[in-house]
Amino acid sequence: MPSNQNPLGALPARFRRQRLLIIGCGDVGLRVARGLPARLRVLALTSSPARVRELRAAGITPLLGNLDDAASLARLGSLATRVLHLAPPPAVGELDSRSLALARALRRRALPQALVYASTTGVYGDCAGDWVAETRPVAPATPRALRRVNAERALRQLGRAGARLSILRVPGIYAPDREGGTPRARLLRGTPVLAAPDDVYTNHIHADDLARACLAALWRGAAQRCYNVADASELKMGDYFDLAADLYGLPRPPRVARSQALEQLPLSLLSFMGESRRLVTTRMTRELRLRLRYPTVREGLVANPHQ
Repeated sequence: MPSNQNPLGALPARFRRQRLLIIGCGDVGLRVARGLPARLRVLALTSSPARVRELRAAGITPLLGNLDDAASLARLGSLATRVLHLAPPPAVGELDSRSLALARALRRRALPQALVYASTTGVYGDCAGDWVAETRPVAPATPRALRRVNAERALRQLGRAGARLSILRVPGIYAPDREGGTPRARLLRGTPVLAAPDDVYTNHIHADDLARACLAALWRGAAQRCYNVADASELKMGDYFDLAADLYGLPRPPRVARSQALEQLPLSLLSFMGESRRLVTTRMTRELRLRLRYPTVREGLVANPHQ
C-alpha cells in the first residue's frame, strides 16, 4: 500500500523493521494486515492448522498456538515489537483465562513496545441512553461484559510493567463483505424490534474503520488509554433496522413492546436490547487522528453494491 493511502502515513525509519503479532486474526485481523506496508513483518497466532495456508496467502507468518493451552504460548515473549489482541474471551464464566495466559506469555521476556486490545462497549452496561465517554466507570451487566472487564484488568498489568497499552472499546461491527456483517438476514427472517417507547440506542463501526483504528492505536495510542471506537450514527436499534430495510428494499421489521420481546426473542438478542448508550469518540478523532471512511451506517451498509 502506498504511504499516502496508509492511515498512518509514511512510517518513520525506526518502525520499518518492526514485527506485529496479531492474536485472533479473523476478519478484522486480516483487514489490519492488508493496511500495513509490506516491509513490516506480520505474524498471527492461530489454533487451527487449516488456517495456515490462508494466513500465508495474506502475507502473514502463522504461529500455531492456543490461548487455552498456556504451554503453546511459551515462544510469544519477545517475538514481536507490537501486539494486537483481537481474540474473544471464553464463552462462559466471568474471567478471561485467555487474556491472562497471553499476558503471562508476553511477560516472560522483553515486553512489546505497544499492545492494543479490542474490548467492547458492553463494559459500560446500561447507560439509559446517556452519552458515554471513556472516563465513565465500567458497570458490566452480563457475563460477556464481565469477561471483557477482566481481560482489560489483566492486560493493564502489562501496561504498568512497561508496555504501551491502548484499549479499544468496540460496539457492533458491520460490513457488507463480512460474514453476517449486515442486518439483511435478520430482516429476511422478519425478526421484530422494540417499539419506539422501549427502544435503545445502538452503536456501530465498519470493520474497515475498526482495522484502521487498530493501526492508529498501535502507533499513536497513549499508554493505559481507552478509546471508544464508533461512527457518528445516532440511532436507536429499531431505526437502524428500518434504515437497512429501506436501503435494501426490504420490509421494515415489526415493532413489539418489550414485554412481547421477552416472550418472542432469544436471550442473546434480548441482552443487546437491554442496554442503551451513545458513545463519545473525541479521543478517537483527536488523539488517534482517525477520520472514518464510513462516518455513518448509511454509507457503510451500501459500500459494496454486490451485497
